[in-house]
Amino acid sequence: MKILIIGAGNMGSWLVEALCLEHEVAVFDTDKKKLKFLFNSHRLTQLSEISNFQPELVINSVSLQYTFAAFESILPYLPQTCIISDIASVKNGLFDFYKKSGFRFASIHPMFGPTFANIKELAQQNAIIIKESDPEAKEFFRNFFQSLHLNIFEYTFEEHDQTIAYSLSVPFATTLAFASCIKKQEAPGTTFKKHMVIAKGLLSENDYLISEVLFSPYSLKQIENIKTKLEMLEEIIKNKDTKAMHHFLKNVRKNIE
Repeated sequence: MKILIIGAGNMGSWLVEALCLEHEVAVFDTDKKKLKFLFNSHRLTQLSEISNFQPELVINSVSLQYTFAAFESILPYLPQTCIISDIASVKNGLFDFYKKSGFRFASIHPMFGPTFANIKELAQQNAIIIKESDPEAKEFFRNFFQSLHLNIFEYTFEEHDQTIAYSLSVPFATTLAFASCIKKQEAPGTTFKKHMVIAKGLLSENDYLISEVLFSPYSLKQIENIKTKLEMLEEIIKNKDTKAMHHFLKNVRKNIE
């Protein structure tokens, strides 16, 4: 298959590497420096070159805030038979965009990235395929993810964003709360150091991505739940209630079993 990848960032570069041995791959980015070390692929910097390549599948891997703009810029250069797809971690508005575009589409979400995951070894990682996607495209991505030994889940657009609100907004919010309270320590303990690694990893992410995850209409409920649990813990600590603390810890352990 002739596959065009839009954006040569971390995920775009990984997609080129993962797909180029089995498919004819081109990667488009206006920043020539990002294309410098990509091999076994066509490196495109002009929109007109997309017309010449005639892709059968496009994977939009630009940063979240540029997803729609990237699609709008390339659509006039695509054959009508081409399937367009995204890897966005927040899908808000994409279903309506796809329906209006007139192109067959697929939406996926590799639930890993270069910040925390070892993208050379993905057997314990997950990926989501959106149910409303084109059947042919779903089959392509299912086979691709299976070749990487990923755990595959299918959700609707709405189910996806509900799941992301839980799986990302909870750790994002708690990590930001931790990081906003810390002060420099001369001899931090092991637990503190581990939290610091997570905090630095999160804060290396794009600000727009963090914002959009937390601004999801499904995130506020998760944040309110964290607030309720913190208030409960605060009350236990104020009262030095050992019995209540043990009960609280017992319930927490059940949650993570």
